Amino acid sequence: MWAACRQDFAHRWADAVTGTSYVPLGTDELVAHLLGLTHRLVESLLAPEFDPEPARAVGSDLVAAHFTGTETLSRTVVLLGERLPQMLDGWLPDAATRVTRLTGALAGGYAGALKERTLDEQEAIRNAMLAARRDVERERIVSEARFRAVFTEAAIGIAISDLRGNILEVNPALMRMFRYSAEEFRRRNVREFVHPEDAASIWLAYEQVMSGELDHYHTEKRFFRADGELIWTHLTSSLVRDADGTPSFQVALMEDVTEQKRLQARVEHQSFHDPLTRLPNRALFADHLARVFGEAGPYHRIGLCFLDLDGFKDVNDRLGHDMGDELLVAVAARLARCCGPRQLVARMGGDEFVILVEGSSGPDEVVGLAEDIQGVLRPPVRVGDHELTVTASIGIVERPVTEASAAELMQAADMTLYWAKADGRNRYAVFDPSRNAREMDRLTLSAAMPGAVDRDEFVVEYQPLVALTDGALRGVEALVRWRHPTFGLLGPDRFIGLAEETGVIVPLGRWVLARSCEQARRWRDAFGTDAPFVSVNLAPRQLYEKGLVADVTAILAGTGLDPSSLQLELTERAVMGDEAGPRAALTELHDMGVRIAIDDFGTGYSNLSYLRRLPVTGLKLDGSFADGLRRSEETDTTDERIVATLVTLAHALDLTVTAEGIETAAQVERLRALRCDAGQGWFFAPASAPERIEAMLRAAVPLGTVG
Repeated sequence: MWAACRQDFAHRWADAVTGTSYVPLGTDELVAHLLGLTHRLVESLLAPEFDPEPARAVGSDLVAAHFTGTETLSRTVVLLGERLPQMLDGWLPDAATRVTRLTGALAGGYAGALKERTLDEQEAIRNAMLAARRDVERERIVSEARFRAVFTEAAIGIAISDLRGNILEVNPALMRMFRYSAEEFRRRNVREFVHPEDAASIWLAYEQVMSGELDHYHTEKRFFRADGELIWTHLTSSLVRDADGTPSFQVALMEDVTEQKRLQARVEHQSFHDPLTRLPNRALFADHLARVFGEAGPYHRIGLCFLDLDGFKDVNDRLGHDMGDELLVAVAARLARCCGPRQLVARMGGDEFVILVEGSSGPDEVVGLAEDIQGVLRPPVRVGDHELTVTASIGIVERPVTEASAAELMQAADMTLYWAKADGRNRYAVFDPSRNAREMDRLTLSAAMPGAVDRDEFVVEYQPLVALTDGALRGVEALVRWRHPTFGLLGPDRFIGLAEETGVIVPLGRWVLARSCEQARRWRDAFGTDAPFVSVNLAPRQLYEKGLVADVTAILAGTGLDPSSLQLELTERAVMGDEAGPRAALTELHDMGVRIAIDDFGTGYSNLSYLRRLPVTGLKLDGSFADGLRRSEETDTTDERIVATLVTLAHALDLTVTAEGIETAAQVERLRALRCDAGQGWFFAPASAPERIEAMLRAAVPLGTVG
C-alpha cells in the first residue's frame, strides 16, 4: 500500500513540475528521481522523533537537479500540502503540523540552494566581465562577445552604471523584472530605487563600492516595479576597475525571489496560526509572551485568561467532529470580538484558548474581560441544524512581570483553569498563591506516593478501642502515617484521598494490613487473651479488588494470627451497593471469623434493615453523635435519642456499637447509660506507637479512669 501511494505521489509531482524548469531527464528518469525524494520526505514524516531537517536537503537536491523555474517550488509546496496529509491520514495524529514544518524546511533548503547557485552564477558573470577587461587586445573582441552573450541571455537581471550611479545599460531579464524599457532605465539613477524600509547598511555598502573601498557586496533588497508592485531580489553589486586598478563602473546582478518570499511568508503564517480558526497558535503565543517578558519594564503588569469549553467532547461525540470544528470557529470569532488592541487571543489546541492582556491595570481588568467572555459566549451558537449553548471555564492570572517567568505564568493559569472546572464549570477562578501552594504540595505528594511504599516511609499507629463497662482495652484501630522526608509526619487526611485517586491505596492498604496483623500477633504472643484485636480500615477500592480474600488469607496465615483478632472497617457507602462481588468477599471473610465493622455510621444511608443482609458484626458511630453528649448539663436530647435508638436496633441485630470521638467523661457516662459497648477518642488515648499500647496493657488500668 505504501509503495503504491509513494509511486502515485511521485507521478503527481512529476506532472506538477514538468514544464516549469528545464531538467535534462526523460519522463521515467524524472519520476524515478522524484520517487527517491518522496521516500526521504515520507520517512522523515513517519519518524518517531520528528525532525523536518531532512526536507531541507531535499529542497537543495531539487535545485541541484535543475528544478529552478519560478513555478517549481510553488507547485511542489501546494502538492505537499494537499497530498501528504491525505497519504498519512490515520497514521499520524499530527500529520498536518508535521507536513507544514516539513514544507517550510524544504522551501528553506530550496531557497538557500538557489541563492548559492545564483551567487555562483553572479560570480561567474563578474569574473567574465573582469576577464574581458583584462584580456590582451587580441582576445578583447572574443571576450567582449562572450560577455555580451552572457549579458543578453542571462536569466538574472544585470545593470551597469557609472560611478555617479547613472544607469548605462540593462539586460532583457532586468527589463522584464522591473517592467521598464532600456530607455526608461537610462534616464534614472541607482539612488532613485530606494525602498522606504531599506536598511542604512545597504546604501553605506553601495557608497563604499562606488568609492572603491569595497569591490562588491551581497544583500537582499526590495524594489518597486514600474506598476508599483513590490519585488524582492538577491542583489550583488560589484566594482569593475580599469587595467591600472582605477574604478571604472559598477555592475548590479539581481535575481527575483519574490515568489520564494511569498511562499516563505505563507509557510511562516501556517506555522504560527491555527489552520481551523485562523487565530495565532501556541507557538506564536509562546513567542509573543516571551517577547513581552523580555521587553517589559519593572512596573509592567500582565494578565491571562485561560479558557476551556465545557462539555466540548460531548459535541464531538454526539454531532461529529465537523460540527465541533464549526463550533470552534464560531467561538474563536466571538473571542476575537472581545479583545482590544492590547489583547492577543490564541488557540492553544483542542477547545483551549488563551487571551493575553499586556500592560493590564490590575486584576479587575482581567476579571472584567473574563465576564465579557462569558457574556459573548452566552447566546446559542447555530451549527448546522442545531443551536448549541456554549459555556467556558476560565482561569485568571494577573501580576507584575517581575514576579514570575513566562512558564510560571502559564503554569499558574493552567492550575487556575483546573480550579474553575473543579468548582463546577461555567465560571472563572482567580489565581490564589496560597491555594496554589496547597495544590503543588498535593501534586508533590501524589507523585512521591507510589515510591513511598517501597521506601518504607509509612508507619502505623494504634488508637485504643475501650469497653465502656469496665474501661478495658479490647481492641485498637490501625491508623497509617506518612513520614515524608520534606513535609514531616503526615496524617491520613493529607494523603489517603490521593492514594485512592492514584490507585496506591491498594498496595498501601495491603501493607497496613500486613503490618497490623504482624503487630497483633506479637501482642497475642506477649499478652495472651488480654491482647487487643486490631481493626484495619478497608478503602472502597480494596473491597472491589478480586484478590482481597486471598490477600487477607495469606497475611493471616503468614503471621499466624487468628481471624477473630482482625476487624476490617468499611464505610456505609462502600457496603450498601448491589454488586455481588464485594458482598461475596465480605461473606467469605466473615465466615473465616474476621470481624466486619461499619465505620462512621450515621453519615451515609444509615439503613439498619439493609445491614441484616450483610455479614456485619459491629457499628462505629460517627463522632458527630458524641458531640451532643459532651457535657451532662448540656446534653442534646435529640442526639441522645438518636444514639439510644441506634444502639437498641444494633443490639437487636446482634451488632456491637462503638462510639467515636469521645473527649470528655460526660460523654462516657451518657454513652455507658445508653448501653453503648465501646468508645474511642482522645479521652482514652490518641493514636500512639505500639510501645505505648504495650505500656497500657502492662499497667492493666481501666482507661476510662486515667483519661
